[in-house]
Amino acid sequence: MSSNKTLIASALSAVIAVGALSSMPAAAADKDQCFGIAKAGQNDCKNAAHACAGQAKVDNDPTDFKLVPTGTCQQMGGQTKPM
Repeated sequence: MSSNKTLIASALSAVIAVGALSSMPAAAADKDQCFGIAKAGQNDCKNAAHACAGQAKVDNDPTDFKLVPTGTCQQMGGQTKPM
């Protein structure tokens, strides 16, 4: 009986994982990289000066970006390409 429970739990875990993975590209598709608006320590990815998110040293560095809803970057004072 316990092997049936294990099988069911494994199958349920797989279904949940597939559902989570399939929703990720849709979430990223409606975001733009907005350069020049990230506050120190709040950037979303690496750049030439550091290797990880959250490592921006200064506010509004033109080489660091934040992910923002598509179409809102320039309204925030940023650019969709590195400056």
